[in-house]
Amino acid sequence: MNYPVWFLPGTGGGLLIAFIAIVHVFVSHFAVGGGLYLVMAERKGLRENNLGILEFTKKHAKFFMLVSMVFGGITGVGIWFIIALVQPAAVSSLIHTFVYGWAAEWVWFLVEIIALIVYYYTFGKMDSRTHQIVGWIYFIAAWMSLFLINGIIGFMLTPGAWVENQNFWVGFFNPSFWPALFVRSCIAFMLAGLYAFVTSAFLKDRALRITMTRFSGKWALISLLLALPSAWWYLSILPEPAAKLVQGASPTISTAATYALYSLIVLFILALLLAVVRPAINTPAVALLTLIPAFLLFGAFEWTREAARRPFVINQLMYSNGVTVAQAAELGDQSFLAQTKFSAVHDITDDNLAAAGAELFKFQCYACHTIGGINNDILPRTAAMDAPGLTKYLLNVIHKRPYMPPFLGTEQEAQALAAYIVGDLHRKPVELATASVPTGAGQQVYDNNCIGCHELDLVVAWANDQSAGEISTGLLNLSEMNDAMENFAGTDEERQQLAAYLHGLGNPVAAAEPEDPGVTLYDNNCIGCHSKETVLNWAAGQNEAEIAAGLTNLGALNPMMAGISLEQEDCVTLACHLAAVATPQAAAAEPAPETPPATPEADSQTILDNLCTGCHSKATVIDWAAGKSTADIAAGLADLGQLNPMMGGLSLEETDRSSLATWLQANAEGGAQ
Repeated sequence: MNYPVWFLPGTGGGLLIAFIAIVHVFVSHFAVGGGLYLVMAERKGLRENNLGILEFTKKHAKFFMLVSMVFGGITGVGIWFIIALVQPAAVSSLIHTFVYGWAAEWVWFLVEIIALIVYYYTFGKMDSRTHQIVGWIYFIAAWMSLFLINGIIGFMLTPGAWVENQNFWVGFFNPSFWPALFVRSCIAFMLAGLYAFVTSAFLKDRALRITMTRFSGKWALISLLLALPSAWWYLSILPEPAAKLVQGASPTISTAATYALYSLIVLFILALLLAVVRPAINTPAVALLTLIPAFLLFGAFEWTREAARRPFVINQLMYSNGVTVAQAAELGDQSFLAQTKFSAVHDITDDNLAAAGAELFKFQCYACHTIGGINNDILPRTAAMDAPGLTKYLLNVIHKRPYMPPFLGTEQEAQALAAYIVGDLHRKPVELATASVPTGAGQQVYDNNCIGCHELDLVVAWANDQSAGEISTGLLNLSEMNDAMENFAGTDEERQQLAAYLHGLGNPVAAAEPEDPGVTLYDNNCIGCHSKETVLNWAAGQNEAEIAAGLTNLGALNPMMAGISLEQEDCVTLACHLAAVATPQAAAAEPAPETPPATPEADSQTILDNLCTGCHSKATVIDWAAGKSTADIAAGLADLGQLNPMMGGLSLEETDRSSLATWLQANAEGGAQ
């Protein structure tokens, strides 16, 4: 709320942070473990009186200095630059919270630089004992940098009791500090061995190459094995919301976990091969190949650690969009845009509805969602929603999602965001429900501005058959109807109140029966993601108690709904409604008339209704099929995860796929509906 947004809708700032950060930590952890590797390799050369090993160690020290100090220094500056642009509020908070921790880390980093320069340029020119002491100084300084950074990064996921007492040491030695330190130290030592494969591969002396490859391979293999129990320890201390995301509630983390598993297997095989079985096969190509699964494994770990914090960038303190929990609580149901310093829109009118929605997307959604981009594309996730449904989702369901920040702002702002996503991004017509405004407020505005010149009947006749939006716009252009009239000069809120009041008078509706509270609960909690047919199909054949039990454990129905819950009383109310609607009482005794055998087209329509329209409108599916051959459509249906990662794991039988593809191709070309 207090910083501008660097808006890159097609890529998203989070993806840039992830790329630069993973590259940086892949090098910076090598800078830690590689320091110890240098000392131990030199020690091996001295103990065995092997000049070849000592010469290798000196060359490796040069490679180490260029990769860790030069390239690592550049990526380090890059990560500070990118996080300051993408997450300025979080960076500011971490600096202010741990200012002395950062200062200490920079001191250790300075010691690293000096020690490494001295170590390399005095290699062979200083007595061996003193030279190794310089190497140890470098390693200790590098590991202390890791020690300090680990505490601050761990705080972002597990702040622990710091939330209550704001004690520096409580925040630093947070619940994930020790397991994360062990994991990262093991990874650092593993990377030292893997990077050493590269320099070993260029050795011309075959015997020396085998010796140093085997030596490096033992570093990698033993460190990898030690990292596994440390990683298990790390996972065991995650707070419950993060643990659920890691265990499958987040599709992003599930994908990362798959990459991690395969990378771990490949890395273990390669390390075992080079360390024990066939060290002679080490070549530059093989050495570089070994770094690929290591990069993917480490990247998956970092990605999971970042994603497990959702919906926070600093757990329990700041949401991913930079709004703190305290700011969100203070904002309440007040206008978000009015209090967002760098927003281009602060007050919503009919003329700037889409622009206001664009600003709301930028400040509340863009931190996690792209527009047509790679990461968390908002378009497929909202393709099946209309504006009223998306508005209800923003105001109700989103607050129950464990991995999404709550929508902040007024109902009108929720409508503006829905109008922007549905109208501007999806190019669909936008029909918003009129915001409920107390009649008394609108009547008061009418009495203060209109009653002196106009009879109520005249004003009602003008408002007749107009929407509230049309009336609101007309109030700004009264002079066009009559030169003697001035345009409405009140506030936007007063104009909306007056428009709602006149709309109600000009378009009276018959008194309705009180709405079933179960219908209201369904509209507020289910409609954003599911069609009513989908919910009723699930409820059919179950009694009220069984439905209520299912509603209390939605995560068992779908891992994506883990963490969403209703109050027990609401569960019972909604269960009663669904049981009644899913099992109609009328004509129970009358036998159903026989129906003719279903035609292939009827079967295809049934497949569409049962499997697609729960999330997508019929028009959306047909639009996707337009211009494609039957074979292309069938191929797309065979790999739904490629169309949308959210559909990964869904599948159709081949006969159903063929039948549905034929039906869609015919209807997309204007066939029978």
